[in-house]
Amino acid sequence: MALSDPLGDMLTRIRNGQQAGKSTVRSPASKLRRHVLDVLQSEGYIRGYSMIEEDPGKAEIEIELKYHEGTPVIQSISRVSRPGRRVYSSVKDLPRVRGGLGISILSTPRGVMSDAAARGANVGGEILCQVF
Repeated sequence: MALSDPLGDMLTRIRNGQQAGKSTVRSPASKLRRHVLDVLQSEGYIRGYSMIEEDPGKAEIEIELKYHEGTPVIQSISRVSRPGRRVYSSVKDLPRVRGGLGISILSTPRGVMSDAAARGANVGGEILCQVF
């Protein structure tokens, strides 16, 4: 079965894995998913991830979830721009997540980056998701 929103599927797997107290979750691999995971790792929301190829041509990503004193580091993770409704923002209109405590992950002409990095690079783009 083809997924209509692969990034939304990965975010749901992360959300469900943390609610269940799992240490790792798996998701099919893609470049966009890896770039989003790079941002999550650099911002300290996940421990890391690794690529696993069990069958030839079918790679998966194993995501190591992060907890602080038994509670998940990610309190909420939600998709903003969906396949049926794309959400774009210029650099001066980028929303602040929870007063600057959370981050937005954007797809910009310079690559996938956090909202703080996009402000620093003075570039806007499609708001993929918000994490707090």
